[in-house]
Amino acid sequence: MFFWFIGTAILAVGFVFRDPRFDYRLLIVGSVVPLLDGVFGGARALHSITVSIGLLAVLMLATSGRKPIRKTLLGLPIGMFLHLVFDGAWNNTDVFWWPFTGVGFEDDPFPITDRGLISVALEAVGIGLCAWLWRINGLGSATRRATFRHTGVLIAAPQR
Repeated sequence: MFFWFIGTAILAVGFVFRDPRFDYRLLIVGSVVPLLDGVFGGARALHSITVSIGLLAVLMLATSGRKPIRKTLLGLPIGMFLHLVFDGAWNNTDVFWWPFTGVGFEDDPFPITDRGLISVALEAVGIGLCAWLWRINGLGSATRRATFRHTGVLIAAPQR
């Protein structure tokens, strides 16, 4: 269930930030990081807003003074925030507000898998979005893929 998160994260950031120099590599990673909760059996700390805010705060403090790395690293917490939004993670108050609502976790399923067949439809939409993004960004070209791997920049990102 990761195409849904990758496709929607790239589109959301492209439309909101409209920065042609935005590095999408860590955004993609951040958008799927909460899926690592699956190792522990379901929605856990990575589905909590607290973890995303904490990561953002640490990143901002560690890169104070307008360090160039900040722009690259911001993609990670932004991707994690977007995962929570597109996952509907706020539907489970105890997980979303962890540890403020208690430090333990029940057997909370991933919000995306808790929807049943709708999740299959969302993943199909995500695959379509990723295919469209692949095409409009020319990632069929080995040169364009290499450029993306090295810079994280997509050529079809909306411009300011």
